[in-house]
Formats: sequence, C-alpha cells, structure tokens
Amino acid sequence: MEEEAAVLVAGGFTCFYCLFIVCAVVVGLGATALWIWMLVDCATKEKEEGNTKLVWVLIILFAQGIGALIYLIVRRPQRLKELGQ
Repeated sequence: MEEEAAVLVAGGFTCFYCLFIVCAVVVGLGATALWIWMLVDCATKEKEEGNTKLVWVLIILFAQGIGALIYLIVRRPQRLKELGQ
C-alpha cells in the first residue's frame, strides 16, 4: 500500500515537472520572439539621430528580454507618435 502511494506521489511530481518544463519553453520562445522583433524593429525603423539607434540596439542586444520589453514600452510608442505627426 505504501509503495502504491509513493508511486502516485512520484507520478504527481513528474507531471508537475513536465508542466513546468513546457511553460518554461513557451515563455522562453515568446521572449526570444519579442527580442528578435524589437531588435529588427529598432534596427530598421529607428531614426539615425545622434547615437539613439545604436544605444537602443545595444540595450536590446545585451539586456535581451528586459531590454526588448523596455524598448517596447518606452521608446516604440514615442517613435510611432513622432511618425504620426
């Protein structure tokens, strides 16, 4: 009886571990896609005024997911607003 309970507990942990791995892979792929999208967006559409483009590309490149998220939240809306005017 104790062996059956141990197998059930181990099976539950294995299922949880597999779910954790799948979630980590999905989040990782999403972050990588965001990183590539923001890097390409910045490199192709950012104005070449001063060093702004170079600085943003370096931030996105070296800060990876966090840098891409900062660019998406801070700079991209400003750039889109500038293009609209």
